[in-house]
Amino acid sequence: MKLELVMVPVTDVDRAKEFYVRAGFVADHDQTVSEEVRFVQLTPPGSACSIAIGRGLTQMEPGSLDNLQMVVADADATKADLVERGIEVRGVEDLAWGRFVHFEDPDGNGWALQELPDYSAQGQV
Repeated sequence: MKLELVMVPVTDVDRAKEFYVRAGFVADHDQTVSEEVRFVQLTPPGSACSIAIGRGLTQMEPGSLDNLQMVVADADATKADLVERGIEVRGVEDLAWGRFVHFEDPDGNGWALQELPDYSAQGQV
């Protein structure tokens, strides 16, 4: 099994699509199936898992997702890139299990971007 798609509930599909594209996600697919259903698939760069936003896709409340997590190579560089793209971020937060940058989409769905610790330097696997 592999996770390939996560639904992200939003109020305004076009606003959310613009935000995620500005944040660096690739817009893979945008299909209006009917007046009730629109499916937009976006993929973070380098990810095998995409997100879907749209109409008629989920019963979750917009903004109800908290702490969707992705791994990044460098938290500082990722933060700088997002800020340059006009994305408001919080971080970099240093914790024993990694360095984190946080942001929210226009509806308040929360994201955590984690730079993994170098366990090999700590003698751990």
